[in-house]
Amino acid sequence: MGDLRAFDEIWGQGGPDNPREPLAMLADWIAETPREELARRLEAAENTFRQLGITFAVYGDRDAAERIIPFDIVPRVFLADEWARLSEGLIQRVEAINAFLDDIYGDRRILADGVLPPDIVFRNPQFRHEVAGIRPPHGIWAHICGIDLVRTGPDDFFVLEDNARTPSGVSYMLENREAMIRLCPELFRNFRVAAVDSYPDRLHETMRSVAPPGAGSRPVCVVLTPGHFNSAYYEHSFLADSMGIELVEPADLVVDDDIVWMQTIAGRVKVDVIYRRIDDDFLDPVVFRPDSLLGVPGIMSAYRAGNVTLINAPGNGIADDKAIYSYMPEIVRYYSGGEAKLPNVETYRCREPQALKYVLDRLPELVVKLVDGSGGYGMLVGPTASSEEIERFRAALIAEPHRYIAQPTLALSTVPTLTEKGLAPRHVDFRPFVLTGRDGVQVVPGGLTRVALKEGSLVVNSSQGGGTKDSFVLLPEARQMQKMGGMFQQQELGS
Repeated sequence: MGDLRAFDEIWGQGGPDNPREPLAMLADWIAETPREELARRLEAAENTFRQLGITFAVYGDRDAAERIIPFDIVPRVFLADEWARLSEGLIQRVEAINAFLDDIYGDRRILADGVLPPDIVFRNPQFRHEVAGIRPPHGIWAHICGIDLVRTGPDDFFVLEDNARTPSGVSYMLENREAMIRLCPELFRNFRVAAVDSYPDRLHETMRSVAPPGAGSRPVCVVLTPGHFNSAYYEHSFLADSMGIELVEPADLVVDDDIVWMQTIAGRVKVDVIYRRIDDDFLDPVVFRPDSLLGVPGIMSAYRAGNVTLINAPGNGIADDKAIYSYMPEIVRYYSGGEAKLPNVETYRCREPQALKYVLDRLPELVVKLVDGSGGYGMLVGPTASSEEIERFRAALIAEPHRYIAQPTLALSTVPTLTEKGLAPRHVDFRPFVLTGRDGVQVVPGGLTRVALKEGSLVVNSSQGGGTKDSFVLLPEARQMQKMGGMFQQQELGS
């Protein structure tokens, strides 16, 4: 049944018989919908995903091409006041990330003032010296952020990591909602759930708003994909189609006299804004990796000249780095003038001798991560690791301590999930998506809930066997259904 210490977001600490009061109706729905019916709906959703081609790849896995991310039919719910607090913290954090990137590639005031040790920036492989001195159009670096959150109690949310390069998963947020509306319409009659289907329009408007000053009133925006062999290709094509803009591959673009052109059957078309889903390393073989076959030669020259906007900006990886993450409370304080509204998980920087000693003494209790790792790889979860794995990480930490951070093992919150043995709590995390354009910062009212489908597991990554759930954000004064005498009756309730 998972970790008994964990807070369940629907059942609370009391279990199925004593759910959290605001979500009692949802607990009733879970209890009263036959398991066979839930399983039938789940199978229908997964068949649809398979037909649509919503798959992902695990590189090196021969069977990956046909794999869908498992979906769970029981939604995760955020109350309106919870969401209001989260939104405030997310906006503050993303504003600080943008200010940090603008500073670190510009005047570097934060280093001059001694808030960060310079070597943690300049010796970091994610810091792009090639970008120093460039200022993106309108000074916005991180146009799309995915801020990964975890919850440990009714009011306890923590930021697990920041994703300011190319955060993925928004297509799953949208397709999960589409599936839930079709398969569980009664939930949308019972709750007033904030819509997420405006995301493509919001994204397109964000892209248009950050076009270079000379782009005119109708800037040409495209999505740049490395191609259909990429693990997130479905998302690239889905977003381009939803926004009504072109999906292009590197061969479709050419740079001439510091201007990016799209080659079409009707001739060349000038491109103003590129939502690129290609990592910095491969973006421009003239500037970054010369062996890249995925890049567009000269695109960085056009960017430096201010003739094209790249979303997200090259160089953002320094804000994703987990060593930099450990300084985010100081970074937020430095740029906002106030304390971080969303705290970090307590983090030990193994580059510091005292922290390294602490971590080595407590490896079986901690989670250890590579500072530039992702996808659940390069990570030790001490309480579930074998003694062999622990000793392997001990050797790695001693050899290269600067490459690692460590964190306590949190009792991540759970949400009831349909398993082969019936409904059971499974641990979840959450990735909301935050857009920054010329008109400010906005948080999409929803996000991607990832669920660890293996009993007791804390690893939610799809590449490690995780799945996804729809994430309901309730509107204020949510219309819920109150069960009375075996009947459901509508009434207005505050959230």
